[in-house]
Amino acid sequence: MKKSLLLLFFTICSFSILISQEEEKIWEHEAKAFSHKNSLAKLNYPGDSNIDVTYYKLDLKVTPPKNISGHVTVSAKVLTQGLNGIILDFTTQLIVDSIKVGNSLVPFIQTISSVYGTPIINTNLDRPYNIGESFTMVINYHGVPTAGLYSSTHNNIPIMYTSSEPYYAKDWYPCKDTPADKADSSDVWITVDTSFTAVSNGTLTNTINNNNGTHTFRWKNHYPIAPYLISLAITNYTLYTNYYKYSPTDSMAITNYVFPEIFNTYVKSLLDKTPEMLTVFSNKFGQYPFITEKYGHAQWPGNGGGMEHQTISSVGISSNPNSSSYTESIIAHELGHQWFGDKITCKDWHHIWLNEGFAEYSELIWWEAKYGKIAFDSSMNINNLIAKQAIGTIYVQDITNVGQIFNGPRTYYKGASVLHMLRGIVGDSTFFTILQTYLNHPSLAYGVATTEDFQSVAESVYGSSLNYFFNEWIYGENYPKYSMTWASK
Repeated sequence: MKKSLLLLFFTICSFSILISQEEEKIWEHEAKAFSHKNSLAKLNYPGDSNIDVTYYKLDLKVTPPKNISGHVTVSAKVLTQGLNGIILDFTTQLIVDSIKVGNSLVPFIQTISSVYGTPIINTNLDRPYNIGESFTMVINYHGVPTAGLYSSTHNNIPIMYTSSEPYYAKDWYPCKDTPADKADSSDVWITVDTSFTAVSNGTLTNTINNNNGTHTFRWKNHYPIAPYLISLAITNYTLYTNYYKYSPTDSMAITNYVFPEIFNTYVKSLLDKTPEMLTVFSNKFGQYPFITEKYGHAQWPGNGGGMEHQTISSVGISSNPNSSSYTESIIAHELGHQWFGDKITCKDWHHIWLNEGFAEYSELIWWEAKYGKIAFDSSMNINNLIAKQAIGTIYVQDITNVGQIFNGPRTYYKGASVLHMLRGIVGDSTFFTILQTYLNHPSLAYGVATTEDFQSVAESVYGSSLNYFFNEWIYGENYPKYSMTWASK
């Protein structure tokens, strides 16, 4: 019995160390992924309030190291009477060759917003438009992006990939670069050398051989999508497909695009955990939000971290079984984002905890479902230790600083701790009912939300006010400390 208890003790300790290393890896790698962009962050530009973007189509040719050319189609609904011009967010580092609305070429200026200090295209429309009317604009451009689209190599092979959160979609394609305005759907057509595979959101509808040494991958996304979640990943990928069987007769493909030189039994075993994670999260949160399309992973450079591009998370993968770089935690984190961040996206970056805190807690829910209460409690304790390092409010006060938005102890770990406390207050059954009600709320599902939206749903399900809780933990700082003494007689 003593031997068994000792073995259990060492098992728990080892598991705690493993989880601790994995948690630190996610935090460190995601922080690094955004830290190099800090100097580029300006104000939270809200986009042109006169239009509601309904559709993006990117038809682009991409060549190493990261040359880009082609055109982007933007469809939008008009929200202001007599609108004769609009603003799109777009870097001045790329050259706009022409803009067409309908059959008409229209004049435009690439400049810097005098109000926000952000790069824009100020363009005319072909005529005045009234409220409720729609237009379609085609922007032809070319150049070499300085951000948003990146390049590297693996095994001496080029790789080109995007990472647009929070402010960098406009650095590689013209858009309304705010999470508050989701397009209803999108297409991404990518022309690349025939030695490359090009990966993006949604379903691959066709691959066309252009008979000139290139081929074009046509990806179609049928769901609402925020601009920063549209993605590209291009290299000589190996495709490994497994499946999420969500009913006795139906399944969804999980498409894993991996560097061929690292694809081995260990990597396959990690990727094979994804179907079970999809089952766990679908049971807890409701069915995977993009079930008619796919889920998958596209490898990017580095040995860790990830980005929750809709239906196709970008991830760092290691083929070393002794490395914690590409772990269950990273897989679970980015998968959790498909519900929290992709299905419902924070309306602005003040409320980023609705993305990251919830994804962080999704990891813990996976540990609990897969490995039991001991593993969950161990991981939760580590999460809380990191959360205690948080400075300031979970509600991000300064969104001009990317480091403040993606602050590990505060946005990720304290966010997860607050969710666990909410679970303790309302009870298990009510907590998961809150999450499912939030994710399926008619005004929020496949849209955007603020903390107040989540609080309203939580209170309606719980049946009592949670105002004190949210004021203290989302808008308040620090954490309480208790002293306890006892004496014996």
